[in-house]
This record gives sequence, C-alpha cells and structure tokens, in this order.
Amino acid sequence: MTAQTKPENVDTPHGLAFAITAYVLWGFLPIYLKALVHIPPTEVLAHRVIWSVPVAGAVLIATGRTRDLRAILTHPRNLMLALLTATLISMNWGIYIWAISAEQTVEAALGYYINPLFSIVLAAVLLGEKLTRAQWVAVMLAGIAVVILTVDTGRLPLVALSLMLTWGFYAFFKKSLPIGPNQGFLLEVLILTPPALAYVIWLGSTGQGHLFTGAWDTALLMGCGLVTAVPLMIYANGAKLLRLSTIGILQYIAPTMIFMVAVFIFREPFGGAKLIAFPLIWLALIVYTSSMLRQMRRKR
Repeated sequence: MTAQTKPENVDTPHGLAFAITAYVLWGFLPIYLKALVHIPPTEVLAHRVIWSVPVAGAVLIATGRTRDLRAILTHPRNLMLALLTATLISMNWGIYIWAISAEQTVEAALGYYINPLFSIVLAAVLLGEKLTRAQWVAVMLAGIAVVILTVDTGRLPLVALSLMLTWGFYAFFKKSLPIGPNQGFLLEVLILTPPALAYVIWLGSTGQGHLFTGAWDTALLMGCGLVTAVPLMIYANGAKLLRLSTIGILQYIAPTMIFMVAVFIFREPFGGAKLIAFPLIWLALIVYTSSMLRQMRRKR
C-alpha cells in the first residue's frame, strides 16, 4: 500500500527533472513546427502520427510492456475508447500545427492556459465534483477574458477554445482507458497510422508530398516522431513521481514558453484587448493554483 501511494504524495528529484524537461520541450515545439510552415498542416500531422509509432514501440519493447497492449486489443469497449482519444488528440495536434503556421501562436498559448480551468468545470459538470469559491472566481476571470477577446475581435477565440476542448476531453476520456500512458499513446498512434499512411502515400503518388524531396524536409518530417513521442513519455514517467499539486504548477511552463516564443521570436502582435485578457488569465491561474495548494495541504 505504501509503495503504491508514495509516488502520488511525494516529490522526487527524478520526477521533477522528468516533468520540467517535458514541459520545456513542449515549450520549444512551436519553433520546430515553424520550420515546417511551408508544408500543409495535414501532411505534418500525418507524419507526426507515423513517425511516433517506431519511437513509442521501441520504448514499450525496451520496458517489456507489450503484453499490456495485447491485452486491451481483446476488449471492444476499450478499443472504442482508444479510438475516441486518438481522434481527439489528432484534432488537437492538427489545430496546433495550423495555429503555428497561421501565426496564431499567442492564441494557442491562451488555449493551454485556460485548459486547467476547463478541466475543473468538466469535472463539476460530468463527475459532480463541487468547485470551491476560489475555483469559481478563477473560472469567471477566465470567462471574462474570453469575452473581452471576443468583443475586441468580433469573433470567438476559436483556436484557443478548440485546443481547450480537444485537450480537455482527451484528458478526461484518457483517464478511463485501463492502460498505462505509454501503452495508450502507442495504441492511439497505431489507430491513426492507417489513414495517415494512406494520405502520405497518396500525396507522394500525386507529387504533392514533401517526404524525400529534400534532405532538410525529410529530416524534419521524420523527426516529428521524436518531438511528439519523447516529451509525452518523459512527462508520463515524471507524473508518477510527483505530487498532483506540483504537476498542477509545472503545467504552466509550456504555455508560458509558447507565449514568449510567439511574442519575442515570432513577433506576433500582442496589444489591445490581449493586454487585458492575458493578465486576467494569469490572475485566474494564480487564484486556482493557490486554492489547489490549500486543498492539498488540508488533505495531508
């Protein structure tokens, strides 16, 4: 009993190193995707799926966990759940890739900032969990920020909301999948591989594909597997060795880095309503995180 609960309640140096590494890698991902901006997002997405398979497969073979994957293949309900999570994660990746190419990186960062707040609303609506007063305040602040951006631009921040919804529901349904995170990730990319492979073959046969048309493009497309699978697996291992509250705080590293990359490297505009909306989001996250830490201390 003690051996099983310890990783959830105690922070370890290895867990901290794993988690920070994963979030920093995710923070730099827009720079990698920006190098692929001349390639259609759908093609980049297909290669992100295809080249993740050998990376994830090698990790699973090395750790001797392939039996877990074989076991889930015999349960139709679990396969349908995996199909759902695979669909959601592919939509999230596709929107994110498009956002980088369309110079909407700041809005993408917004989506990942408000995702934790959406998750607690999701838990309240679907699981009946009660929100604290501070959590309601955080959610309302985030809602006000979205309204300000909507009024300023005359439209909903669709990129941010789409990323929030796809990742939020992905994380929600992923919890119901009775399989480890590494095995689950491999199962998802295996499900997505047939259509992705068919699409890449079709692009190649019609002369529209970019694989093997140049050394640089080929290396970048094949490298999509590494930049996709490696951070996710590093994070999965780190999460087991950290407290939930620590993970909750560290998760803001990635959107903060994405935001800084967008403003200071990509030179995307940041002013007007965003100067009001983003501080409101940051305030909401401070309120939410402080409430979460107090809850964790009371439970201990």
